[in-house]
Amino acid sequence: MNGDSPREACGLFGVWAPGEDVARLAYFGLYALQHRGQESAGIAVSDGHNILVYRELGLVSQVFDERTLSTLQGDLAIGHTRYSTTGSTTWENAQPSFKTDGERGLALGHNGNLVNTEELAEQVGRRGPATTDSDLVASLLAAQGRDLETAALRVLPTLRGAFSFVLMDERTVFGARDPHGLRPLAIGRLEGGWVLASETAALDIVGAEYVREVEPGELVMLDDRGLRSIRYADSPRAALCLFEFVYLARADSRLYGRTVHEARRGMGRRLAAEAPAPADVVIPVPDTGHSAAAGFAESSGIPYGEGLIKNRYVHRTFIEPTPGLRQRGVRLKLNPLADAIRGKRLAVVDDSIVRGTTTRQIVQMLRDAGAREVHMRITSPPIRWPCYYGIDMSTREELVAAGMPVEEIRDFIGADSLAYLSLTGVVEATGAPADTFCRACFDGAYPIPVPERTSKHLLERD
Repeated sequence: MNGDSPREACGLFGVWAPGEDVARLAYFGLYALQHRGQESAGIAVSDGHNILVYRELGLVSQVFDERTLSTLQGDLAIGHTRYSTTGSTTWENAQPSFKTDGERGLALGHNGNLVNTEELAEQVGRRGPATTDSDLVASLLAAQGRDLETAALRVLPTLRGAFSFVLMDERTVFGARDPHGLRPLAIGRLEGGWVLASETAALDIVGAEYVREVEPGELVMLDDRGLRSIRYADSPRAALCLFEFVYLARADSRLYGRTVHEARRGMGRRLAAEAPAPADVVIPVPDTGHSAAAGFAESSGIPYGEGLIKNRYVHRTFIEPTPGLRQRGVRLKLNPLADAIRGKRLAVVDDSIVRGTTTRQIVQMLRDAGAREVHMRITSPPIRWPCYYGIDMSTREELVAAGMPVEEIRDFIGADSLAYLSLTGVVEATGAPADTFCRACFDGAYPIPVPERTSKHLLERD
């Protein structure tokens, strides 16, 4: 992963487990999902009568400590890690969102991005300091004046766009996915309860057994009646974001029955076949490049090596809001192994290029460390179209491939050669049919119509 990679919205976790320390389970679940969002973290807990929410800006380990977790007592909880794709990075926009009418409350965590936000906002009016589509949905649910299950069945069909939700009232945890299933949400079973999580890696960390995915258009309920399910909308077709396999998900998570690691390894093998590199060593750009680089080396017969070392205690550069900060962050995060690359021809494997600026810095860094040649190999096709469903690349102007052919991009980043994996190659590596994915950032075919006017700060007020 580098600072040019797409940035995703959020990580979700939910647990219903009477007698367990649900706040601690949520903490460890969020810890496993930290890569999905590093701007804020929060946990909501209920003891069956009252919901208590604690949320703050920062990493999971910065927001929560033993003292804080000890105050969050109950039998059910939801948790959230955030990267903003709607609304600014403020405490008010941290999640879970919480609403109450004085008698009953609800908490909500959201992964994704709605595309009919303006229309929904008109129904609610001015709501307070929060400026996210997530808080808007919480307000719509609270405005129903009904139990949360009934409210969800009324509100969910009115939403357009990408969403996975974890919701809770005082007694029940809910999970829901949009009718296309653009954002993932898995169900796990504990010995005495149930878990929901954006990725199966978060189920593993709390000792939950994977059961299945929440289906597109499905609402599930976890409480003392067990696991219940209602379909609130028909699914036109599945359209899981293809970037879950390319970059977003952890390598040890499973999607469509396959580990992300094995899919990325397959992408590397296919890339070596489609675009051989005249190299002495194959090196990954940490961390998502490791699996693919191993596959590239295996298929090409070129030795695999480490050429870039990542400082694991530096925040991912994608949380920094300005290009200048992003550029300064790269040197903090990656450092070349000069002895391993000096005089060598390098095949450098990375997952994607969005703006191109960070890739350009990496190429220069490798040359400064003595690399004789740098051949960039990317395990996804050129990103030419914006994402409106929860990845922070919302304008064509910021996409280097939208305005440049591959050879011009190669010249811009300063590499000796540049090649991308074909869309067919990416899909084949996942083992799933092409029509089960959203591929819009590559081919411009959006599964959900997108309004002409949309912006990350659509709900911001003067």
